[in-house]
Amino acid sequence: MSKRLVVALSGGVGGAKLALGLSRVLPGDELLVVANTGDDFEHLGLSISPDIDTLTYVLAGIDNPVTGWGRRDETWSFMDSIGALGGEDWFRLGDRDLAMHVERTRRLRLGQTLSQVTSDICRRLGITARVVPMSDDRVRTRVRGAAGWIDFQDYFVRQQCRPVVHELAFEGVTLARPHADITAALRSGDVRAVIICPSNPFISVEPILAISGMRDAIKASGAPVVAVSPIIGGQAVKGPTAKMMRELGLEVSAAGVAARYGDLLDGYIVDHADADGVTNIGARVTIARTLMTSLKDRESLARVTLDAADAVAVLR
Repeated sequence: MSKRLVVALSGGVGGAKLALGLSRVLPGDELLVVANTGDDFEHLGLSISPDIDTLTYVLAGIDNPVTGWGRRDETWSFMDSIGALGGEDWFRLGDRDLAMHVERTRRLRLGQTLSQVTSDICRRLGITARVVPMSDDRVRTRVRGAAGWIDFQDYFVRQQCRPVVHELAFEGVTLARPHADITAALRSGDVRAVIICPSNPFISVEPILAISGMRDAIKASGAPVVAVSPIIGGQAVKGPTAKMMRELGLEVSAAGVAARYGDLLDGYIVDHADADGVTNIGARVTIARTLMTSLKDRESLARVTLDAADAVAVLR
């Protein structure tokens, strides 16, 4: 009997696009999406999980296609009122989006875990794939710039990625445990592939891989590990990936991202624009269109990625 389960590691916008494609070409019970929670933070008294929310909205078909984050048909009365009162309005919470954060915060204060809250909300929104936080334990991404250490959302949203990044740290990661559903899946012997979505390797994927035992569990699963490059033609499609790579002294290229993942990779999907720069990276390379501008693009890249993983499995 062929292996069925696909485990996808994902951040927000870029990762959610491929996660949606995978959800469209796989039955819901064959997809487990591991969501980065290093971006999570508390704001205005609310518990906010940006990557989980983006994945949830995208998979439910209620995301904002213009911004890539938040909900469509959003209104902003709450933020306008907060600003008028002198409150912190640098992190924009739309009126529809606000309901998610209020309800999550209420349930967490009642003692539910983040994974329990996420699972129930996904069910209520009609999402059939499983979306699982990388851990129910608290992990927070921190950025060291010229002025010292700051919280990730301060760097990313309040300061619009302007500070030069000297170092990254994942506060709490040494004590965090992978969510039990993730380790159970990886130990099941039923994993068809582990897919690293085209998210920022530093702030979306590495917090997941940095959790104690996560890399070892992925390797021990015996499943082919295939990543999709977030770099196209030496540039990031969206977000600060290229900027961060330059500031950390790394080559801004698809090959540079592959080097960051190291021996974890068995397969690597890169765009046609990067075909000449990914020789001798230690993984089986597949050349494809990786820019996802339409639903068809998302589905197509999902199929290419799954085919690449199956090809690796056959060669073993």
